[in-house]
Amino acid sequence: MNSISQDFAPPFKLIAPFFILGSLFYTLSTLSIFLFQTQDLVFTSPNVISFVHLFLLGFVMMTIFGAMAQLVPVVLEVGHFGVELFYAIWPLLLIGTLLMVFGFLYSAALLPYGGIIVLISMMIFVGEIFLTIKKVKKFNLVMSSVLISNTFLFFGIIFGLLMALSYAGTISIDISQMLRAHVYSVVGGYIGVTIMGLSIVLVPMFTLSHSFSLVPLRISISMMSAGVVSVVLSTFFNSSALENLGYILSFGSLPFYFYIIYIIYKTRPRKENDVYAISMMFSYISMLVALFLAFLYFVLQKEQIMLASAWVFFFGFFGFLITGHIYKIIPFLVWFERFSPLVGKQKIPMLADMVPYKSSQAQFIFSAVGVIVVAIAILTKSDTLLHSGATFLFFGALAFVRSMLYMINFK
Repeated sequence: MNSISQDFAPPFKLIAPFFILGSLFYTLSTLSIFLFQTQDLVFTSPNVISFVHLFLLGFVMMTIFGAMAQLVPVVLEVGHFGVELFYAIWPLLLIGTLLMVFGFLYSAALLPYGGIIVLISMMIFVGEIFLTIKKVKKFNLVMSSVLISNTFLFFGIIFGLLMALSYAGTISIDISQMLRAHVYSVVGGYIGVTIMGLSIVLVPMFTLSHSFSLVPLRISISMMSAGVVSVVLSTFFNSSALENLGYILSFGSLPFYFYIIYIIYKTRPRKENDVYAISMMFSYISMLVALFLAFLYFVLQKEQIMLASAWVFFFGFFGFLITGHIYKIIPFLVWFERFSPLVGKQKIPMLADMVPYKSSQAQFIFSAVGVIVVAIAILTKSDTLLHSGATFLFFGALAFVRSMLYMINFK
């Protein structure tokens, strides 16, 4: 397990807005599902594109940026280059995300403005992380994954801005070709590699696992990175061979990642199935289901199967992976800042005491049922099931917001 030191951690007040806004965007994402009809669910639909950006930019990226603000200096054991820059990142990402969402829905003229603001926020983030990494004298695997993932993010946002400009009619490029490079750079390159790298810090820390080999993770990150590069290059060389090679390498990287996660959980001394543990189980099962559906799509060539795969991957894997970790990260950060100075002086709460049991369980149950019902609705093209699943997800999101505010304000 990687050593963790809080000596370089920024103040919690800097990170809290990222988590709060992320949870609110998560709630908005569930509400937006009520606007859909199953016959309108196609990848090129403005509603679908808007929903994807609302979820990925507003929830996934906002939350990851907050977590990275805390974890990067802790893992690298160096202070942030300019920690105050994070006070500018979340407002810019908030404004840029809203402009892009409304741009896809109502006015394409808003897209360049939203894209540029998102670009500025992410460039500040990437630049700050790179300058922080520059202070590190010796790299390990986790540090390398941070460097690799943020390099992919840099190119991914450039591709996204070019697409936004083209969508608004400012420039002329093949959006369908650029889309592949944009999606793979951000989802596979940044989010995927970030999850792989930070999982090896967070999962062992929260399960107390140790003494396992990092070789499978090294192989997994290398294959995923090579796969992303191959897919991106296929966009510019119009090469189906490079594209297929990228897909094979990306999918091939996942068994190695699953293997090391399995080893960590198998060797963990902490066996209780709290909301974190069951969220992780549902998350990884969702990834397996999403991969199975993706394989089925390549066999049957039915778009609703790929839509269902993307849905389960986003809301099932990303959603539960992030919400599950928040139930560990926020109590840990609040406890360290608020209660650690009182150790030995008075009675203080345990980390488990800071997680609201009823609302956290309600969030898991409602959200899990919602993910399953919506996936079935997409496959069967049932509007009734779609809106029923959205109802479950909305109540799960409300429970999640309630849990987060409870943990942040725990006294």
